[in-house]
Amino acid sequence: MTFFCRMKNVKILHFSLLFVFVHACVARADFAPYFYDNGPYSQNGNLALFSLSEDTPVGTQIYCLNGTDPEGQEVKYGLSFDPGSKEYFRVDPESGNVTLVEKLDREKQDSFDVFVSISDGQSKVVERVTVFVMDTNDEKPEFQNMPAIIDVVETTQSGSSIFKAEAVDRDTGSGGSVTYYLQNPPGSLFAIDRHSGVLRIKAGGTLDFENTKTHFVTVFAKDGGGNFNGKEQFLSSSATLTINVIDAQDTPPSFIGTPYFGYVYEVSVPGSEIFTVVAKDGDVGNANPIRYSFDDGDDGVFSINRTTGRITLLTYPMYLKREIFNIKVRASEVSPEGRLMDYSVTTVVIRVVDLNNNPPTFYGENGPQSMFELTMYEHPPEGEILRGLKITVNDSDQGANAKFNLRLIGPGRMLRVVPQTVLNEAQVTIFVEDSAAMDYEKHHFLTYKLLAVEIDTPERFSATADIVIHLLDTNDNAPKFSSDYYIARIPENSPGGSNVVSVTATDPDSGPWGEVRFSIYGSGADLFLIQSASGIIYTQPWAILDAEVRSKYNFYVKAEDSEGKYNLAEVFVTVLDLNDHPPAFNDNFLEKTMVIGAPVKIEAVDDDAEVPNNVIEYTIMKAEPDNNIFDINADTGEIVLKSYIKSMAIIQNITQQRDFTWSLVVQARDLGQPSFSTTAVVKIDITEATQLSGGPLGSFLLQNRNKPLQILGMLAGVIVLMVLVTVIISTATFIRNKKSNRILPNRRVRRRPKAQHTWIFKNPFRKPGASGERFKVEEEEREPEVMAENVNYNNNVSNVVRQWPPPPCAPTLPPPVPPYTPGERQWVVPTVSASVAPKLKKKPAITRQDTMNKALVSELKMRLEQKRLLKHY
Repeated sequence: MTFFCRMKNVKILHFSLLFVFVHACVARADFAPYFYDNGPYSQNGNLALFSLSEDTPVGTQIYCLNGTDPEGQEVKYGLSFDPGSKEYFRVDPESGNVTLVEKLDREKQDSFDVFVSISDGQSKVVERVTVFVMDTNDEKPEFQNMPAIIDVVETTQSGSSIFKAEAVDRDTGSGGSVTYYLQNPPGSLFAIDRHSGVLRIKAGGTLDFENTKTHFVTVFAKDGGGNFNGKEQFLSSSATLTINVIDAQDTPPSFIGTPYFGYVYEVSVPGSEIFTVVAKDGDVGNANPIRYSFDDGDDGVFSINRTTGRITLLTYPMYLKREIFNIKVRASEVSPEGRLMDYSVTTVVIRVVDLNNNPPTFYGENGPQSMFELTMYEHPPEGEILRGLKITVNDSDQGANAKFNLRLIGPGRMLRVVPQTVLNEAQVTIFVEDSAAMDYEKHHFLTYKLLAVEIDTPERFSATADIVIHLLDTNDNAPKFSSDYYIARIPENSPGGSNVVSVTATDPDSGPWGEVRFSIYGSGADLFLIQSASGIIYTQPWAILDAEVRSKYNFYVKAEDSEGKYNLAEVFVTVLDLNDHPPAFNDNFLEKTMVIGAPVKIEAVDDDAEVPNNVIEYTIMKAEPDNNIFDINADTGEIVLKSYIKSMAIIQNITQQRDFTWSLVVQARDLGQPSFSTTAVVKIDITEATQLSGGPLGSFLLQNRNKPLQILGMLAGVIVLMVLVTVIISTATFIRNKKSNRILPNRRVRRRPKAQHTWIFKNPFRKPGASGERFKVEEEEREPEVMAENVNYNNNVSNVVRQWPPPPCAPTLPPPVPPYTPGERQWVVPTVSASVAPKLKKKPAITRQDTMNKALVSELKMRLEQKRLLKHY
């Protein structure tokens, strides 16, 4: 092809020379473009000696064609392949960049030719270059002769070669080298040469057809590794080799089903089969026939079949001189030529035994017996022997045929039989094991089965006997109540003799032991009686139940049988409250003083024991001189002025009266059924809270008027302060006098005593000009005074004027209030609205504090009257 192109170029050259000669004066000569030759390791040029790895990804720019034109014309590049061959590259005509467009595979094609061209538009130069494909590790080894199956005789010696594995890797270099190894479980009998692939039997290992007939060996072939896609990788493959072990005559016969035991019975006759032995050649793959014979111990009374191994009796059992025979039996292999080869020996034990033809039998005092009866009291002591039962058991056979077990079958585990295992004959003893379960109230009689069953015989003969135990009752139970406690409720107005509750108790014992009598006792049983036979509890004929006096009673009830065994239960009786008491005030006429802004509280008490009978609601029935002044809290009984009344002037504007004393009729009604009510007249004097003189001290007393302990504490603190000041002054005076009385040396200096200033203690809490000064009492000597205002929550308000110092004197009590005369009242208010008369309550004892409060209230009233007179005039 190159030659053809050259010849063609010569012809063209001739024409070109002619054309040049003709037009030499018109145009100048044109030179062809050419490629740069940058060597085999360059990435640009003419692709000469260029090599490419087969794992190069499709689409990769692998090369850049590079050339020039002598005249400096712009060149274009081209690329082509032989016709019919795969086109691996594509070139950009302008830039000359060559791109891989087909996947490379060195194992299929390790090189290919490429035609590269460069053209300046007039001349075109084409060159043929060869591109080499470089190998990568992309092929794994492939086995040439596996998987395979081979046969190996079991007598093959250890270390012998039995197979050669062959694997080929089409890669080059280390990627094409192959090493072998096995992946077998521990204890494998085989090993492989890692370079040659030769498989051998391990040293010391032997094949055994009788243990394992087939071995499966997995062979791995692994290459030496190499680069692929920029990473090093190792490839491997595996195949399985099946090794069949061929049997060889190397194992003696073996007996099947050992150990061997045979029996001669008392009914056996000559020729009876005693036992048959079976043996097989150990070489299963090529087994030889077996021949049987006696070696020793047959004593001439037994024979064996040479081919079947059947042992038979030659005489009657009565002529046998031993009970046990240990016969040695030989099993020998017979070669095809009839020669005896390997053999094995085993022992056959033949026992002369009695025939099991007699079952166990129970006997009483008069011979065989199948039923035994006994009468006894319930709950005998545990471990006691039932001596009334005389039982014997017997089996007439001999040896193992006469061995049997005894068992008791019946309700629970009340009884136990001894012995439990018997040989031939035994006296049967029955013990009490669970005394509590032998209860007459649960079982009047007990029925058991006494069972005798043979142990080691195939017939498993057995016998049974019935044991019936009649129980007699004893007084072993105390009466038991139906409940541990009883709860009863009875209204408080129930008459004497009323039924309260009925208690029940039972005693499961029979006869007089089961009769129960009842009685009650305890601190709460005084008002109650019980019927001893029926258990009905009722009240004493004279009993009066009052829930307000006592609403809860509890006592004990006793259930007792004829022998004094008893049980207790507790009875709880609740007396149900009825609404039989109306509310009651301490007095039907109450006097209260109300300071504007503070409530007046009244209180009534209902002696009923439970809600709602003792829950009280308060209402104002009537108020004079005006009904629209007061409100009352229905639950607490607090009387307050309407919220818009803030001063005495508002009250005066509403009522157009100067009198600030009101009379209210207040009703207290309970919520029981039926409902009872009581009324009381409340006389209320209304006044305003007045700022007492005394400054902060007066404010303190006013704020704590209902806290006497705080006031006393404050006074005690003031007294202690005064004592401390007095001590300090006395000490200072003493020290000064002591210094002034010293005897001085040289001369005596007479000094005129200075005028002594009197220590004047002023009340630091007093503020002159306070609004409360108009309530002060004028006295001859004006001393500092403290006025305290005491406004209690019951609206007893008083002003106390105290002189300090010296300590104040108690205020003069006002004259007593004139006694109340019912006839002087202008209207009458009923006090009780129900059919039940109110129950009078005891007046509470008057304490010293109450006396002082009353005195303060009276003094406040007197000052209010004086104030009214001054305003009137």
